[in-house]
Amino acid sequence: MINIDEVDDHYEGVAYMQPELPDIPGTAVYLRTESKGTEHSATAYTFPIDPRTGDRTSWDEIKELYPPGTSYSTKAEVNLNLSGETLTIDGVSDIGVTLRAVLERPPESAESKIEGQRMSWPDFKLYVATISKNGYLFRGQQKPWRLRTSFHRRGRYRISEFIAKDVKQLHQRLSAITSHFFDLTVPDQNGAFFNLLQHHGYPTPLLDWSHSPYVAAFFAFRDRPIGYRGEELVRIYMFNNREWQKRYRQVQTLDPPFPHLSVMEFIAIGNPRLVPQQAVTTVTNLHDIEAYILEKEAEADISLLEAVDIPANERELAMTDLRFMGITAGSMFPSIDGVCEEMRERNFDR
Repeated sequence: MINIDEVDDHYEGVAYMQPELPDIPGTAVYLRTESKGTEHSATAYTFPIDPRTGDRTSWDEIKELYPPGTSYSTKAEVNLNLSGETLTIDGVSDIGVTLRAVLERPPESAESKIEGQRMSWPDFKLYVATISKNGYLFRGQQKPWRLRTSFHRRGRYRISEFIAKDVKQLHQRLSAITSHFFDLTVPDQNGAFFNLLQHHGYPTPLLDWSHSPYVAAFFAFRDRPIGYRGEELVRIYMFNNREWQKRYRQVQTLDPPFPHLSVMEFIAIGNPRLVPQQAVTTVTNLHDIEAYILEKEAEADISLLEAVDIPANERELAMTDLRFMGITAGSMFPSIDGVCEEMRERNFDR
């Protein structure tokens, strides 16, 4: 798995290699090109991955875990060639290990590949009454877009860089205005800080879900214009969280050296939106969450992700029902902005 960012006049990347053989450690690889383009030569620096923790480490720290006489490369000279959507990497390390990797770039289309079940708003309410207690998570979207985090939608891929630079900068700035000082060395506080960034609009590798299908519906319909009469659809995803957590490893770090999609529930430090939204979050290092889930579905022959599409022109009917349920902008965003949005919809947007 390789993640490459465009940085000024060059590219910087981090790759993770996980061999199937138990007597070879995984590897994290860091490289930088001299320019942009489709062909590059570069020196890549390699670090072994501790199989006990999944963290980057030094060879001296873990060499006793492997057969005597095992050697480990510290760097490699690599050639990269991008042809269309295919990246070919050839390399040779400082101890003579050769490598070739051929990787396909995920498609850039914003449209989901999942065929949603089309339902009216009344039919949706009847439908979720049969499944809402069965371990599902729900996510509402204004359109049937595929599932991607705001971090990846903005063209960023190296989460290691996000943690090292973005989070450090934000922590320095926000510590002056948050009532709580977040100790990022404490896992619960670290997660709460990331969630605070997410809920206030900063692009992160987190994707928001809710335990409530009706909260998801609110977010699906919320930004649709009042009085819309067109043919477009809003989408509500349903994710089988119970089966996912039972079958797949859940990790508590943002950037493990392997593909992952992990479900997390953060404590609500300085984030009053978390509780009324019944919020839960998936954390990932994947550019295309939807494709990963569909791949796992095919392997396990089980349904993990479904979607319901509801006519956007049923907005007023849905929002009226949700208001009677107590799901409004004022309750979802307990702030002056949220209350004003709720009262604007009641008193002006008719």
